Amino acid sequence: MNNQPVCPESEAIQLIDMPGVPVHCNVLWPTRAAALAAPRGDIHLTYLPACGHTYNPAFDPSLMEYTQEYENSLHFSPRFQEYASALAEGLVEKYDLRGKDIVEIGAGKGDFLIMLCALSGNRGWGYDPSYVPEPGYTAPNVTFVQDFYTEKYLDQPADLIVCRHVLEHIPDPDAFIAQVRRAVGEQQSVVFFEVPNALWTLQRGGIWDVIYEHCSYYSPSSLAHLFERHGFRVLAVNEVFGGQFLTIEAVPEVGARGQGPGVREERSALEPGTWNLEPSDEGVTALTETARAFAAAYAAKRDEWCGRLRNLAAAGKRGVVWGAGSKGVTFLNATGAGEEIVAVVDINPRKQGKYVAGTGQRIVAPAELADIRPDFVIIMNANYREEIGGMLAEVGVAAEILVA
Repeated sequence: MNNQPVCPESEAIQLIDMPGVPVHCNVLWPTRAAALAAPRGDIHLTYLPACGHTYNPAFDPSLMEYTQEYENSLHFSPRFQEYASALAEGLVEKYDLRGKDIVEIGAGKGDFLIMLCALSGNRGWGYDPSYVPEPGYTAPNVTFVQDFYTEKYLDQPADLIVCRHVLEHIPDPDAFIAQVRRAVGEQQSVVFFEVPNALWTLQRGGIWDVIYEHCSYYSPSSLAHLFERHGFRVLAVNEVFGGQFLTIEAVPEVGARGQGPGVREERSALEPGTWNLEPSDEGVTALTETARAFAAAYAAKRDEWCGRLRNLAAAGKRGVVWGAGSKGVTFLNATGAGEEIVAVVDINPRKQGKYVAGTGQRIVAPAELADIRPDFVIIMNANYREEIGGMLAEVGVAAEILVA
């Protein structure tokens, strides 16, 4: 089964083609040779104007394998940790999560679920095949299951179901959200999902956000559309983390068990600053124009950076990319970066010493920059500029910082 569109009744507008990209940005490799031979797939990024959804119809789920080698935790960053802490505290206060049952789908290494349970004595169950127990560490009141969240776990009670940065990886979102709705059943569980914000990617020309692992890119309207058609009442959709992420909060519609659309009449209860999700011709037209402009911006920005890297190499400059996550891996592969990028820096110790899929740069700790002495540092996310600048100063590196 290839990737399924959120609104299949829509016409399809093809935006960009990216042939032969690494299928996993967050699987790092033990040797340079293995990294260069990493599996690859094609992206044919396509936009659906009926619901504002963007997806990759060429996505092949048989190429994906989420194992314990998969590593995408951002919690080593103080900036991201601050954001995650505020998010957890906000959920606890808003929904009075004290002594409650919390399920996290795609819990990763468990950082966020542990945080939610530690705040107010909650009980947590995290499902993720890539979960790796920390030696000698146990989290009170938290149970991790090294498996996908499937039908066999539907009887697990939950006051809150959390799913962060998973939905964009799911090739059949209809089946997945329908399953979540069945899991909720007659409980009045709050469902909280977080995904990358397609609006931010399209409006800001965030071309390094387009990766094979993300078979879907949700706008506020397409995210609400998906939940409503499976029997949820959407309480709020918010842009967070500088607009780069979207969150959705929903509860089961009374009498709906995943059949038919939800009810829109109670939108007046939305909090200030949340999206008005009612469709309008003007909104659809504006978003479609933004999507078309993104296609042109992709080629221009990629070509600009290819030229900049060539000029830096010709001038004898050597540099590093900061961040061995999705953005960094996509940047390196899209630009065909060569010997002018001598390493990739990452503060996650689980990534250090491994190699980047597709281009083969070694991943190093910030402290190693004192020996590398780069002329420039390319950072992939402006949100972290101050944090990265401070780390460079700590190791005595005065390299030029370039924001990709």
